[in-house]
Amino acid sequence: MQKNMTETLESLKKLQDVLAEKYDLEVKIEDLPKSLDGSKEGLERFKKEYLQLNDTYEAEKEKRDSVKEELDQTVKNREEGEKGMDAAQTHREYEVLEKQISEAAAKEDELRKELQAEEHKLSEMSSSLKDLEDLIASTESEVNSSEQNLNKQLDDCSSSIASLTKKEEKMSDGIDSETLIKFQRIIRRNRKGIVAVKGKVCDGCHMILPAQFANEVRQGDKIMFCPYCSRILFYEESAVSYSSFLPEDYDGSDDLYDEDLLKDEDDYDAENADEEKASSDDYANE
Repeated sequence: MQKNMTETLESLKKLQDVLAEKYDLEVKIEDLPKSLDGSKEGLERFKKEYLQLNDTYEAEKEKRDSVKEELDQTVKNREEGEKGMDAAQTHREYEVLEKQISEAAAKEDELRKELQAEEHKLSEMSSSLKDLEDLIASTESEVNSSEQNLNKQLDDCSSSIASLTKKEEKMSDGIDSETLIKFQRIIRRNRKGIVAVKGKVCDGCHMILPAQFANEVRQGDKIMFCPYCSRILFYEESAVSYSSFLPEDYDGSDDLYDEDLLKDEDDYDAENADEEKASSDDYANE
C-alpha cells in the first residue's frame, strides 16, 4: 500500500540509518581483505629473500670448499719441498726447493686468510637465513590467525548485512521505486539522504534555496530533492526566530519596515516563482 507523504518521510528518515550502516559494512567487507593481502605480500617477499640468500649461501660454500682444496694442495707442496731439502745434492736443487717452499708458504698464508673471510661470511649468512626462517614462520602464523579472524569478521558482516537488508525491505514497503533508487544512490554517496530545510536553508549542504521551492517543501505535498546536493528535504521550523534580529527597544510599531521594499520583495518572489519551481522539479525528476 502506497504511503502518504508524512509516512514516507518518516520511513525515509529511519531507512537512511539502516542503509548507511549497510553500506558501511559493504565497504568494510571490501577493505578487510586488504590488510591481509599486505601480510601475504610480506610473507612472499620474505620467502623470496630467503631463496635468494640461500642461493648466495650455497655459492659461497662452493667457493669456500674450492679455497680449502687449493689450501690443502699448497700445504702439500710446501711439505714436499721441505722433505726434499734433505735429499738436495746440488746448490741449484736447494735453491729450487727453497723457492718452492717460500712461494707455497706465502700462498698458504694468503689462502688461510681468504678461507677465514669465507667462513666468516658464511657464518653471517647462516645467521641471516636463520632469522629469515624465524620471520617466515612467525609471519605464516600471523597470516593463518588473521585469515581465521578475517573469515569470522566477514561472516559477521555478511550476517549483519542480511539482517539490515530485511529491515530495508520492510521500511521500503510503500515507497515508490524511483524515489527509493534515488535515495539509495544518495546514501551511498553521502550516508545522509534526507535532511531538514530550516527557513530557506538546506541542512545538508547549507545552501539557500529559492523561496518558492522552500515553500513547496514546507507544504509537504510531494518528495522534493535539494537542487544543490540532491538530498530529500523535509521542512523544520528554524530554532532562530525572526524576532531575534529586531532591536532590543523595538516597541512593535510598523514604521520599522519599509512597506514599499517589502512589496517589491513579494513581487520579485511571485515573478520568479514559476522559474524556480520549474528548475527544482527538473532536478528532482532527473
